[in-house]
Amino acid sequence: MYGIVNKAIQELVTENFGEMTWLEIKKKAGINDDFFLSNESYPDGETFKLVVAASETLKITPNEVLIAFGEHWVLKTGGKHYGALMQSGGNNFKDFFINLPNFHSRVMLIYPSITPPEFKIIDKGGNHLELHYYSQRSGLQYFVYGLIQGLGKMFETVPTIEIIKSKNDECDHDEFSVKW
Repeated sequence: MYGIVNKAIQELVTENFGEMTWLEIKKKAGINDDFFLSNESYPDGETFKLVVAASETLKITPNEVLIAFGEHWVLKTGGKHYGALMQSGGNNFKDFFINLPNFHSRVMLIYPSITPPEFKIIDKGGNHLELHYYSQRSGLQYFVYGLIQGLGKMFETVPTIEIIKSKNDECDHDEFSVKW
């Protein structure tokens, strides 16, 4: 993953729990980097070690860490690093989701070596969408869950999110039902 991901985890922790907690998490994860370069690629394992170390240090589950990180990504990192892209995604919760499949094709212009996830959106009518999340990485469904919650906050909409299928359950992708 690119360093921007690890930097965002660092920002989430330091903003909410302080620098000392971040240093403890980094130490527990065995990460010696003083800082992460946004455009530099880092092993996925480092990011997952940070999630596990944050879970242990903050005494919450790894899934809760990923949800908080997903929200933070939308509300803080997205606006800071992808402001124009985020603004062009749509004027409301539903429109943003409908346009989500196009988002990473634009991000690839910024990070040409990225292996982006793929989103497929099915409009179930009314205030109900189905989100299909395809990624080479496993274990990120709760990060996506947090992204959805973050988008809800961004658009002042309260979504009800259900994980219908998980890549971890011998399925090739994660599937979410999103209602509001």
